[in-house]
Amino acid sequence: MATIHEECGVFGVCAAGMTHAASVTYNALYALQHRGQESAGIAINDDGVITSHKDVGLVSEVFTPEILEHLGPGSMAVGHVRYATTGRKSRTNAQPMVINHIKGSMALAHNGNLTNAAELREKLELSGAIFHTTSDTEVIAYTITGARLNKPSIEEAVSAAMDVIQGAYSLVLLSPRKLIAARDPNGFRPLCIGTLDSGYVFASESCALDAIGAHFLRDVEPGEIVIADQSGLRSIKDHCGKTKSSLCVFEFIYFARPDSVIDGAGVHEARLRAGAFLALEHPVQADIVVGVPDSGIDAAIGYARQSGIPYGTGFIKNKYIARTFIAPGQKNREDKVRIKLNPISSVVRGKRVVIIDDSIVRGTTSARIVGLLREAGATEVHMRVSAPPFLHPCYFGTDIDSRDHLIACNHTVEEIAQIIGADSLGYLSVESAHKLANGCSCTFCDGCFTGQYPVPVPQAREKFRFEQKIGQTQ
Repeated sequence: MATIHEECGVFGVCAAGMTHAASVTYNALYALQHRGQESAGIAINDDGVITSHKDVGLVSEVFTPEILEHLGPGSMAVGHVRYATTGRKSRTNAQPMVINHIKGSMALAHNGNLTNAAELREKLELSGAIFHTTSDTEVIAYTITGARLNKPSIEEAVSAAMDVIQGAYSLVLLSPRKLIAARDPNGFRPLCIGTLDSGYVFASESCALDAIGAHFLRDVEPGEIVIADQSGLRSIKDHCGKTKSSLCVFEFIYFARPDSVIDGAGVHEARLRAGAFLALEHPVQADIVVGVPDSGIDAAIGYARQSGIPYGTGFIKNKYIARTFIAPGQKNREDKVRIKLNPISSVVRGKRVVIIDDSIVRGTTSARIVGLLREAGATEVHMRVSAPPFLHPCYFGTDIDSRDHLIACNHTVEEIAQIIGADSLGYLSVESAHKLANGCSCTFCDGCFTGQYPVPVPQAREKFRFEQKIGQTQ
C-alpha cells in the first residue's frame, strides 16, 4: 500500500419521460471515476424491468456505445464505480447488485464499509442465505430484502435495515417504481441531491451533477432516506439526529474532486485552507512551493499564498494513467509513479523546494517524489503533508487496515523525513484538520489520526476476511 484507497462512488437518476437514463448515468460515473477505477456498472429500470451491465475496468472501457444501446431506454437508473476495500477485485463484486426476490427486484449501489458485516453475514448464512460475492453490499441487500418480507414498502424495508446495519453507507437503490437514496446516521460518506429536467438525481459528489447539467438541491442528511418517484421527492428522517455527524475528513483532503461541494463546504477552498494552516504550523525558508498533482496542488497554492513563497508547477502529470493508489499491487503502483510524474528541471533546479502532498502512508511514493526533485537539481526538499499522520486503521471505507502498513506508527517525524530523503517534514495538525471545511454543516471523523472512532469498531479486522473464511470452509 503506497497510499490510501477510497472505496467507490454512486449515482442514481429518476425522471419521468426520460429515455436516456443510461447515458446520463454514464456521464455522471465518468465524473466520479476518481472514486474508483477497478470496476463500473449501471442498472436501468425500463417500465418496471431492471436490467444491468457491469464489469472490471474504467467507465469508458466497461460501457461501449453498443453496450449502452443494449441497456435500452429507461427513466430510472443507478450506477457505481468501485475500488475494493472489502471483497476482492472481480466482476462478481462489481456493482450495482441486482436482487430478484418474492416481493420484486432491486438494484443496489453502495459506498462505505459496514463495521458489523461479518456478524450479519454469518447470521444470514445460518438462516439459509447463499452469498455470491465477498462485499458488504450483498449483506446490505439481503438485510433489506429480508425486511421487505414484513414491510409494506421498499423504503420502510430500508429503514428497518438501517436499524441493523452499522458503519458507513451512502447508497442508492432502484426498485421497479422508485429510486431511493440513504445515508448512514453518522454521514461518513457524502451523498447529494440534484434536479434534472422533471426529475431528481443522487450522487456521491456534486461534480457529477455538474457533468450532466443537473442543479444541486441539497445534501442528503445523515440518517435520511430519500425517495424519488412519479409523485416527486419525499424523505424519512426517523434515523436523523440520533448521533453526531462524522463525515470522513479525508473527503476534503483527498478523496473528493476540487470542484465538488460537500455538506455546504467547497473542497477546493478546504484544500487552500489546509495549505495555509501548514504554512503557519511548519514555516521554512525556501524559494518555491510545488504540489504533487493533483490533490496536492490546491494545498500548495494555499501554502504559497500564506507564506509568500512563490508557487510553481514543479511536476507534469501524465494524464493518461490512472491514479496511482488505484493500481493493486505494490510493484505495479511504484512503476506507475515513475511514469506518472516528471519534474520540470528548469523550475526546481538550484532551488530550495517545498513539496506539498496529501498524505504519507508507507513512504515509498514520497521517497520517489523527493528523489525525482533531487535528480532534477533541487538543493533542498522540504515535504509538507496536508493531513495529520495516519496512526490507526479505518473501518469506514478507506483501505487502511493495519498499523503495520503505516510508517508513522513505527517512526518519528524526523525518522520519516530521513527515510523519504527530505530535509524536513511537517504534517497538518489534527486541530487544523477540523477547521478545513469553512461553512460545513457537519463534524468530522478523525479516527485514522486519533484512534477515537465515532461508533464501535471491530476488535480485529482483516482486509479480506470473507475470502479467508470461504477458503477455510471449502
